[in-house]
Amino acid sequence: MTKHKEHKPRARSRYGIGEWYGKSFVGLSSAERRHFAKIQRIKGSKHANIPCPFKSLPTHKPWCTKEGGVCSIRLYEHHSDRNLVSVAAGQAGNLVTICPYRFQQKATIFKWIGETLLGHSDPLVVGEVGFLEQETSGEAGANSKRKVGSIDNVLVRRIEGEVRWCALEIQAVYFSGAKMSQEFDALTKHKGNNLPFPKGHRRPDFRSSGPKRLMPQLQIKVPTLRRWGKKMAVIVDRSFFDALGKMEAVKDVSSCDIAWFVVRYEESGQGFSLKPDFVRFTTLERAVEGLTGGYPVTLEQFETRIREKLAAVAVAAEAKRDSDQ
Repeated sequence: MTKHKEHKPRARSRYGIGEWYGKSFVGLSSAERRHFAKIQRIKGSKHANIPCPFKSLPTHKPWCTKEGGVCSIRLYEHHSDRNLVSVAAGQAGNLVTICPYRFQQKATIFKWIGETLLGHSDPLVVGEVGFLEQETSGEAGANSKRKVGSIDNVLVRRIEGEVRWCALEIQAVYFSGAKMSQEFDALTKHKGNNLPFPKGHRRPDFRSSGPKRLMPQLQIKVPTLRRWGKKMAVIVDRSFFDALGKMEAVKDVSSCDIAWFVVRYEESGQGFSLKPDFVRFTTLERAVEGLTGGYPVTLEQFETRIREKLAAVAVAAEAKRDSDQ
C-alpha cells in the first residue's frame, strides 16, 4: 500500500514593522508595542518627546519626524501548524529601510563616503544646496530666479584653501499596500508577549523607489556634476540594491559618475547596527540600466512583438464585427 507523503503546511508571509522609533520590533514587549501604537492616536506634536537615535547632523531636529515612527520593515512568517510567528529566514528577513534618517546612524555613511571620495573621514555635511533655478517674470516684467531643485546633501573637505566636495543622494524605499495604521490599531488590542503577525498586506515598492524616484534625480543631477568633475554618492541598503538589475561596474573611482554605497544591518543587543557592506562604481548610463531592471530587446524581437499585437487586434476586431452583425 502506497504511503502518501505528508506535506508540511506552507507558512504565510507578510511585511510588518522592522524597527519602531529606532527599536527592534521583535525585541519590544507587548506593553511597549501598545504604548507606541497609542501614540499614533494623539493629534498634534506626537513625536516631540521621542528622540530619533539615528539623526547625526546638528541641523536636524533631534526627535522623530517620520509619520508613524517606523524606520524599517521586514518579512514575517506565520506557521499555522505551530501557531508561531517568526522573522523570515535568510536574506528574506533583512530590514528594508523606509526612513532616510535611518541611514545616519553614528554618521557612519558620512565617514565612509568621505574616506572613499574625498580622502577624509570627517567631512563637513551641508544640506539642501540649490542646484536648479527657474527664471520667472514679475509684474513689472523684471526677471527673477527661484530655486526648483536642490542637492540633498553635499560632503565637503577643506584643504589648503581648496574646497573639495561630492554630492550625496540618500534613497529609502517606499512601500505599497496596507497602511501602517492597520498595524497600530491591531497592536493597541494585542495581548500576550508573542510576536504578532502583520495585519495588512504590503510590500517594498522598489519600482517606485528606483526607476520612478531615484533615476530621474540621477539623470537630472549627474550630467552637470560630471561636467564639473564631481561625483555623486548614493546610499541604499542591501535589500534595495539586490532588487536592481545588473549594473556593469568600472574598476576605479576616477572613471565613475556614481558611487553606490550599500549598507547592511546587523543585530546588536535589542537593536540593529548599520554596517558598510560594499561600494560599486558605475557610470550614469550603466546605473540607468540597473534601475530600469533590464536591457532593450533586439529590433527583430521588438518588431515580432508588434506583429503579434497587430494579429491579436485584428482577431478582436473581426470578433466584434461578427457579434455586431
